[in-house]
Amino acid sequence: MSYLDTNRHYYDRLARSEAQFAKPADRDELRHPVETLGGLQWLGGSVRGQRLLCLAAGGGRQAPLYAAAGAEVTVVDISPQMLSLDRQVATENELTLSTVETSMEDLSMLAGTHFDVVIQPVSTCYIPDITVVYREVARVIRGGGIYISQHKQPISLQSSLEPSATGYELIHPYYHDGALPATTQPNRIRETGAVEYLHRWEEVIGGMCRSGFVVEDLLEPMHADRDSAEGKFAHRSLFVPPYVRIKARRIGSSKDAIITKGL
Repeated sequence: MSYLDTNRHYYDRLARSEAQFAKPADRDELRHPVETLGGLQWLGGSVRGQRLLCLAAGGGRQAPLYAAAGAEVTVVDISPQMLSLDRQVATENELTLSTVETSMEDLSMLAGTHFDVVIQPVSTCYIPDITVVYREVARVIRGGGIYISQHKQPISLQSSLEPSATGYELIHPYYHDGALPATTQPNRIRETGAVEYLHRWEEVIGGMCRSGFVVEDLLEPMHADRDSAEGKFAHRSLFVPPYVRIKARRIGSSKDAIITKGL
């Protein structure tokens, strides 16, 4: 199977098993969507009336929360089961949102310069060429629109899951070609059963800038805990930051995006 088929089946299984990344928002969270979403500081504290795309974000959580906060929401995901959770939550809570089943690499069915905001949780690790996603986002977002994305840090995908006598070691090269070796060990860093790719910083940040965005802010969400036992996710996060969250703004129009290769 292709990486798309493998990852679609993987997330279909997650949705059916009610796993961590497929837990829909509950009624209390939907009653307080802005607080649940962390205050929306990067979006001025409100998304009311804005056209918002939740990209690769099915699962019944992100899209319903933004819809409850007043946005006009479209959610894209490759997994029909994850999208089913979004529709279920929307129906149960009388929310309006649109679902589109497609890969983040192909948004051709969406109108250009339509969205004010694009929200993308951790998902770019599932595709081999991150610039394809950036080009698609640059096309569908309006000039001045905000693109908020979260990614797995390269060093986290390079590093061992368990500590050795000298700490967490780099076991995969930074210049890694193709998909990462599969993991069978349940953990919060790698998905067992999914195909994942490591993207270098020049691809994550440089590719975004070359696609017509300017980076306005960058955060590394805190998951570290000094009191955590060795080998636990929170202990590893003391040494290896797992994620990065980026706020970028679309400059100009989709015609201004330039992808430069080979430089």
